[in-house]
Amino acid sequence: MPSQPSRPDAKCPVRPGDPCSLCWPGATGPADCGLVYLARNDEELWAQRGEILRKQRQA
Repeated sequence: MPSQPSRPDAKCPVRPGDPCSLCWPGATGPADCGLVYLARNDEELWAQRGEILRKQRQA
């Protein structure tokens, strides 16, 4: 029986660096996570996230 190719571990876009813990009921990963959807559709929140990530990279 051929082995299945390994899939990369999904990372949580809301909690950078953390794996996707499937914290939203029914989610199979970040692609269909309601929390990720809500965060990405909040322009101010997503901009704040981006600024925090930029500061972390510079440090």
